[in-house]
Order: sequence, then C-alpha cells, then structure tokens
Amino acid sequence: MPSQQKPETDIECDVAVIGAGTAGLAAERSARRAGARTLLIDDRFAGTTCASIGCMPSKLLIAAAKTAHSMGVSSQFGIHAGNVTIDGKAVMERVRTLRDAFVASALESIEDLPDSAKLKGLAKFISADRLAVDGRIIHARCVVIATGSRPSIPKMFDGMKNILTNETVFEIDKLPFSLAVVGAGPLGLELAQAFSRLGVDVTVFDEGDTVSALKDHDVAKSLHTLLEREFTIHLGVKINASQSDETTDISWSGASEGKKRFTHVLLAAGRPPNFGGLDLANTGLELDEHGTPVFDSQTMQCGKSSIFIAGDCDAALPVLHEASAEGAIAGNNAACFPDVRPSKRSTPLAITFTDPPSASIGVPAGKNTNVGVSEFSDQGRAKVEGHNAGLIRIYADNEGRLTGATIAAPEGEHFAHMIAWAIEDRQTAMQLLDKPFYHPTYEEGLRSALKHICDQTRLSFGQDRDAGSSPGV
Repeated sequence: MPSQQKPETDIECDVAVIGAGTAGLAAERSARRAGARTLLIDDRFAGTTCASIGCMPSKLLIAAAKTAHSMGVSSQFGIHAGNVTIDGKAVMERVRTLRDAFVASALESIEDLPDSAKLKGLAKFISADRLAVDGRIIHARCVVIATGSRPSIPKMFDGMKNILTNETVFEIDKLPFSLAVVGAGPLGLELAQAFSRLGVDVTVFDEGDTVSALKDHDVAKSLHTLLEREFTIHLGVKINASQSDETTDISWSGASEGKKRFTHVLLAAGRPPNFGGLDLANTGLELDEHGTPVFDSQTMQCGKSSIFIAGDCDAALPVLHEASAEGAIAGNNAACFPDVRPSKRSTPLAITFTDPPSASIGVPAGKNTNVGVSEFSDQGRAKVEGHNAGLIRIYADNEGRLTGATIAAPEGEHFAHMIAWAIEDRQTAMQLLDKPFYHPTYEEGLRSALKHICDQTRLSFGQDRDAGSSPGV
C-alpha cells in the first residue's frame, strides 16, 4: 500500500514556538542553536510586551514625570524653577516615538529569520504534536507555548468609555484630567505616580492590603506612606463603576468608603495567561485550577509531554529576565527532547520603578529568619540628595548567609542587584561588610542592616576591621 503523502499545506518542524515575545524569541533562538528546525508562530509579530506596552513605554513616561517632579521640589535646594508647564501632548508623543524605536529593534531579530522559519497566524492544538494555523497543519516534534498574558478587564467596565489598560494607555493623545487606577501592584503604582507627577488627579484602588505585591509588612507600609504623599491609595476596598456621560463614577467600600468621578480609568489588576483559542484540551495536558498547564520550573516541560511553556503565560514570574531565561530553557529542552535536563534558576528578583523604587529579592522572611534593617530617613547621601526616606530589610539564615530582602528605598533597583548577587554567591553579612563601601554613598546604607544580622548570628568583625560607622552613614 503506497504511503500517504502530507498535503502541501502541511509544515514539518522539530520545534514550533507559539508566540514571538521575549520568551518565544529566546525559545526559538535556543532551539535553533541546539540544531532544531524551528517554526515561530505569531498572530501579529508586533514586538515584545516589554518594548511595546510594558517596560520601555512605562519607563519613558516615568522619566518625563521624574523631570517634572524634580523641578517641582527644587526649592529645597534654594533653586526656584518658577511655573512649570507640562505639555501632555508632547509628553505622550515622545513616549510613542521612542517606544516605536524600541519595538523596531525588537522586530529586527524576527526579520532576520528566513520566511520558512516563521508563520503569521493564530495557532491552536489539534493534538500534542499537531497545530492548526489558519488552515495549515503543523507537525511538530515538540511545541513551546509562549503566548504571554492579557489585561484583566472586570465585567463592570464592559462597554464603558475611556477605559485604559497597559495596552492602550500609551496611545492617548493627551494626559487625562483625572485617573482611577484599579490595582496597587507594580504596574498600577508605576503609572499612577507617573501620571500624578505630570499633573493628573490620581486615585488608586485595590482589594488587597499591600502595595507593589510586597510581602514584608513593614516595607510595604513604608512605601504606602511615601506614595500617599503624592496621590491617594485606597487598600482593602471593593469598587463599583457606572458611566456618566464621558466620565466614570467609582464608588468604594471596605476599609474606607466614598465616591468620585474620573475622566479615565486604568485597569491594572493583573494580567492572566493568554490561552484564548489554543484549544489546550486537545493536548491531554494536566491543567491547574486556573487553566494553566502544570510544568516543571527547572525544565519548563509540561508533565512528561513534548510540550513546554515559557514566559508570562505560565503565571509564575512575569518579568522580562525570567521570560528570557525560561524561553532559553524551554527551547533547548524541546530541541533535545526526550533528553530533558533541569537548569539552575536564578535568585528571584522583582523591581517596581516607583520613587523610591521597591524590590523583592530571594525568599520572604520566615519564623526563623534573621532580619537586618536599614532606615533611610537619616542616611547621609540620601539627605544630601533630598531623598532621605525608605526602608530596607535583609534576611539571612542562622549562619548569617543572605537569603532575601525587601526594599523601598532610594536607588533601590541597584541595592536589589547587589543583594541578589550576594545571595547567588551564598555570601554572609560579614563577607559583604568586609567589602569596600565608599563614603558618602547610598550603598553605605546597607551597613546597618548587615550589622544587625551579624549581631543576631554572632558573626564578629576581625580585630583589624573597624566595627564603627562613619558620620552620615
């Protein structure tokens, strides 16, 4: 009996990657580097989330807001800037212009791929090793799911005008007059503070009891207090919304209650995985209670199948460097399947670019954790710069070895990296104290927290080391 030939519309590959974002691009590169025939599938090829609607446009808006804010507080240095005028249209035009340049750069790696290695269209599973893409059938030895995430839009806002998400907020032509931000997580707070500093009347609402997803109560409370100097935050509340002409009325109840009218609403209450239309039921994969495939975080393999997952769609660590790492792991293991090997994952590191920045590093403090505290209200360099506020809490085991930290302090993004690197190297508080600290710098602010840990774990200074502190540290 003659063998059945596949239709001309069929495509064969070793590794099909669904999604051309940060994780998907990393997966395709990794699989191709391992010798696999790859096929990158995306419905738009519009650039990564980071470049188009995430990290970069938000930082462009934050940069404009920081400049406006610095002019507004310059009088503390004896410098009077006079009346500061904010051209909202020009601010948003600059955001989009530079954003588009970042997107163009991200698209270059896709354009460099041969046409045979990329396919535009919506993919859905027919089986674990077959995909349908707009009428074409893809036969893949392995598949990497890297479809990213999407904004969460509560039903109460369906059909309302002037409702924004991170996918639309950077497209507005001018700054809002007033803005309700639903969600006090990293994205909500970054944009809330930026718009507030640009002259927008901002109020933030969240059902939870913390800000910026911080699990350390003391640091979260410190950050909450600092941010409320600039805009209002209502935690522990439930909201209701109703349309009134071109505006939206928000009422809230719970820890506080009230009602206010806003010209715009920004929804920043999470980004669930984007599995729409994938037909995951046809894969035979085990799904968790949220409909996400169960996977191994060290291999990115879904169960024992030939399907792997990476990036924001796995709902684990929704940050760019983790998406990149997961994509590389998934792509390599897909190319080498069934020889799947675990990879070492880096120390968890998440940063929110508010002012002051906040960060979570390593593992949260537990019952037996030793905690060192650095308070920045009287720190020398911070006082010089007029940024003397904030808190750092560093965690260590009983040997004084660093295990994690939570930060809400000036230059927090840099502290976060230092601490993460120290955790990676399994360093103790004393080993860090034995390194050079230049004076006067923000970095000196770590010394008090590290000393607290040394006191708790009985790590002592060498006889030839100064156990004191310089003025203003």
